[in-house]
Amino acid sequence: MKEHMLSPETAKQTVNHMLSPEVAGHIRRKQFDIPYSGDSQSQKLDIWYPNEEKEGPYPVILFFHGGGFMHGGKGEDSSEPVLRGTDRGYVVVDCEYRKSRESRFPAMVYDAKAAIRYLKANARRYQLDPDRIALWGPSSGGWLVSITALTEGNPAFEDLSMGNGGYDCRVAAVIDWCGPCGGFLAMDEAFEHTKKGVPDHNLPDSPESVFLGSPLPEIPELVRLANPCTYAHKAIPPFLIVHGTGDAVVPYEQSETFFRTLQQAAGPDKAELYTGDGAPHHGRNWWHEPWLSDLCFDFLDRNMG
Repeated sequence: MKEHMLSPETAKQTVNHMLSPEVAGHIRRKQFDIPYSGDSQSQKLDIWYPNEEKEGPYPVILFFHGGGFMHGGKGEDSSEPVLRGTDRGYVVVDCEYRKSRESRFPAMVYDAKAAIRYLKANARRYQLDPDRIALWGPSSGGWLVSITALTEGNPAFEDLSMGNGGYDCRVAAVIDWCGPCGGFLAMDEAFEHTKKGVPDHNLPDSPESVFLGSPLPEIPELVRLANPCTYAHKAIPPFLIVHGTGDAVVPYEQSETFFRTLQQAAGPDKAELYTGDGAPHHGRNWWHEPWLSDLCFDFLDRNMG
């Protein structure tokens, strides 16, 4: 386990808003509202290019926002730290997907894989390197990128009717920011023990219960099927997991469990866990250079060449 401290002055939790015009204006080349499938208005993505124009293909960061499985969208300020990847030579793709108010598990996994297939099928058109695509997501987006990467080639998590069925969904690396990846039923148990958050995930109206369609205690087998740990195997891509011990939304223990499971399945070199001592749930408090440059972008550089 590797540990990195969050400085006290950045430890205040904030609420996400829309991406500021100043940030959006900094990046000159971009394409918005590209449909990657035709089943929903939610199935669109934005592509942001490095300002330094060079001949492609470019490595890609495919970003999936958080929002408790039911809120959020592309173009939010949660994509701001990831967009700094354009200054490191990455194309950043900000992807919208169906949430639980529109369609339940595993629809958003179908969407994530349809987006990957779309980018690979259109790699030449958009100057992308199909062999260098990394996934990055915070909170429920961290869950989504994790289960998407771990179930590559699993037909239960593919809907090839959404298009580009001749392409695989293999990715080169994954960054999971505080995703609930250690089993939904374990979250209340962790908070009851640590007292760091409210144990309300098992309630009928919790984000996880709504996402799966029933109160979690009534559907343990479906909870197991929705647990990324269930699909850990030897041939996983490299994972970087980042979580704060003061998280009152998703227990830190979720990432500890996920980290141990990945290492047991794939070996010690395939998963890294960085711990923010006392750090809260993701937000602006995470958007400082040690966590971005020294952790996330260096991790991508090492694994994306």
